[in-house]
Amino acid sequence: MTINRHDRRTFLKGAGVTVALPYLASLATGSTESAPPKRFAVLFSGNGFHSREWWAKGEGKGMSLGKVLEPLDPFKDRLVLVNGLYNAEALKGNIHSSQTGNLLSGAPLASGGEIRSGTSIDQVLAQTYGAPCKVPSLVLGCEAANPSVHKNYSMLYSSHISWTSPTTPTPLELYPSLAFDRLFKDDAGKGDKGVLDAVMDDAKAFRPRLATGDARKLDEYLDSVREVERRIENAGKRGELQGKRPDPKPSAPRPADGIPQNIAEHMRLMCDIVVLGFQTDTTRVASLKLNNDHSSLRFPNLGVDYMIHHLLSHSDSADWLKVNRFFLEQMAYLAGKLDAIKENGQSILDNSTLLYCSSMLTGGHEATRLPVVMVGGLGGTIRTGRVLDYNGKPERKMCNLFLSLMDRYGVKLSEFGDAKNRLEGF
Repeated sequence: MTINRHDRRTFLKGAGVTVALPYLASLATGSTESAPPKRFAVLFSGNGFHSREWWAKGEGKGMSLGKVLEPLDPFKDRLVLVNGLYNAEALKGNIHSSQTGNLLSGAPLASGGEIRSGTSIDQVLAQTYGAPCKVPSLVLGCEAANPSVHKNYSMLYSSHISWTSPTTPTPLELYPSLAFDRLFKDDAGKGDKGVLDAVMDDAKAFRPRLATGDARKLDEYLDSVREVERRIENAGKRGELQGKRPDPKPSAPRPADGIPQNIAEHMRLMCDIVVLGFQTDTTRVASLKLNNDHSSLRFPNLGVDYMIHHLLSHSDSADWLKVNRFFLEQMAYLAGKLDAIKENGQSILDNSTLLYCSSMLTGGHEATRLPVVMVGGLGGTIRTGRVLDYNGKPERKMCNLFLSLMDRYGVKLSEFGDAKNRLEGF
């Protein structure tokens, strides 16, 4: 197994705070660094999509998108829609939890309330390609885990897509402020001083060493950190009350601000934290679970507050389509933010792949064909602007795709989950 290592590490330091800097050409000059690192992010939403509106036709900028995918229109030439993939093990239970717990691993799931799945692709990458980073992987969520049992399967399967080991779902961070602290603070419990306040003296001393363009990039980056920090401070104090949104105990003593009460703001903050992590190379691997499968979220921000997400998924109503598009708007938002950040003549999006998926194609538990769309060229290793159809083909396992993706990160495995072959034509 070979791993492409990214050697640059430049930090600003303050009391209890370490801030990694973005790719700066004037620092790379004369260094051994050859290219910015590749990144991997998975976004997930539960319960599938509108049965007639998840589709794409054509190629490149001439591609046509179904109404669910229309938010990705600005990225048509940089996306790949993959039709027809599935996980054979997920078909055995035919319920939400049995179709979600192995989405990123293809592993058999234990029933009877026992917890056993498989290590997910994001965590395989975190343990290998992401190992040099301060944070090997960010595992973020916008809905609390459900520990109950439903039809003989643990609902923890519905609540987690990321698994550190077959018996350990990776803990979800629901609090934007704690996720932010994990990127920047050396100890999440050290004081209340803002991240940039703590490192500003170091930043002022460092700035004169930079070329004009890089100095401007540094200023823009520090502004973006300040903006996210400000929004986190305010997130728990304003916004529409979500009604029935869980507010679980945090995984660390801080913060008092809690979970944003506006679901749209919560999702955008989590996307912004992924951007900061990728921009600084503090992490190269992230997962963002926008909601659970069998989700109880409501969406008053969309005027859809009369029914929880799971029940809404059993219809092809206009409101269901509205919610679907809202989720894909988060993918488009993340892609746009990454595309705006340039490094070494490309954007972070050019050096990443963003994988969006759900555990079923429609709310009717259709899992023989999974919804899969990717955005980003992964350093030129993925040919984008395409629609790939594997329906009816013998090798159409999700894990065939995962083997192909891991190859591009220099992680060469002979098999993964239920697959031993790469995805042909990808």
